[in-house]
Amino acid sequence: MEETVRKTKTRTVDWVLVFLIVLLVLFGFLMVYSSSYPDGYYKYGGDSFFFLRKQVFAAGIGLVGMIFFANLPYILYKKLNKIILITCTALAMLTIVIGIASNGAQRWIVIGGISLQPSEIIKIGAVLYMADYFSRNRSNLSSFMKGFLPSLFYIGFFCGLIAMQDDLSTAIILGGTLMVMFFCAGARIGHLILLLIAAAAGVVVLVAMYPYRITRIIVFFDPFKYPLDEGYQIINSLYALGTGGLFGMGIGKSRQKFFHLPEAYNDFIFSIIGEELGFIGCVFLMLAFVVFAWRGLRISMNMEDFYGSQAALGLTTLVLVQFIIHIAVATSSMPPTGRALPFISAGGSSLMFLLCSMGILLNISKYSSTYRS
Repeated sequence: MEETVRKTKTRTVDWVLVFLIVLLVLFGFLMVYSSSYPDGYYKYGGDSFFFLRKQVFAAGIGLVGMIFFANLPYILYKKLNKIILITCTALAMLTIVIGIASNGAQRWIVIGGISLQPSEIIKIGAVLYMADYFSRNRSNLSSFMKGFLPSLFYIGFFCGLIAMQDDLSTAIILGGTLMVMFFCAGARIGHLILLLIAAAAGVVVLVAMYPYRITRIIVFFDPFKYPLDEGYQIINSLYALGTGGLFGMGIGKSRQKFFHLPEAYNDFIFSIIGEELGFIGCVFLMLAFVVFAWRGLRISMNMEDFYGSQAALGLTTLVLVQFIIHIAVATSSMPPTGRALPFISAGGSSLMFLLCSMGILLNISKYSSTYRS
């Protein structure tokens, strides 16, 4: 491994991925401003740049973090796996004890005057820890006792750390990502089916514990039956997408963002993109994420180090699963849940840590046999 590290001095990061990330972030600036200026103007004293300014600030910190982590050898996280596990656990406990409630859920903590969402850190930590776990136990993953059960425990543990913060959607994203990693690490199909059944049972239990989650599922099947309450948001999301047509109404010309579609700049920004840029704009955005998937999975498949391959796979899958869920919610293809569109939706904490995780992925790309100078 040390020889491989020395060889990377003659290699460089995946510049296609760098360009794509920067392009998506810049596009996010445009769409955050376009979708949020009514809220900024009327709710924050005439400051139509309120949300854009926060997004640019978060992106600035995130890009600095991305550059830092892109130059920090990824193998370091393998050596810090115990610290990663303790940190994730401590952050979850800290959120429960001193967390700040937002939209009915206690998911935030304030450190040095800055609000952070620990679940964003836990997601990254879980991917890095499980990449090391799968790497160390690769020969045992096909075994029920030595592979499946311990993997089930760790996956359930990390998802539970997030679920206890009343953040079921993030727990589902992380669970899906870790199951993809488990499958690609060498899990048996039968064991994976058992894992899916266990995950589905866990989701059913967590949904049944909260009446509002049951209501969301009921509304999902017929949102137009509840046009003024639970179905209001998804109905206006569909109106936005339908109004956009093929080419859209034009940047800045959305109607639904004028207090018809709540969280237009965050949970439903894809709907505003569809309204202003139309079907063509949505297709180009989806193609951008297809390219992201290609570059990320290419890095993973060309890694000689199994740990690096798993880490790259997990970091790429995290983004893709969240992207798919965001679009599925906006198009009423799944029950509504608050999920940001990666790189684009307004959200300081999520954008900062997402860009930092991309720095880790870019560092791994230096070690891939594909990227030689």
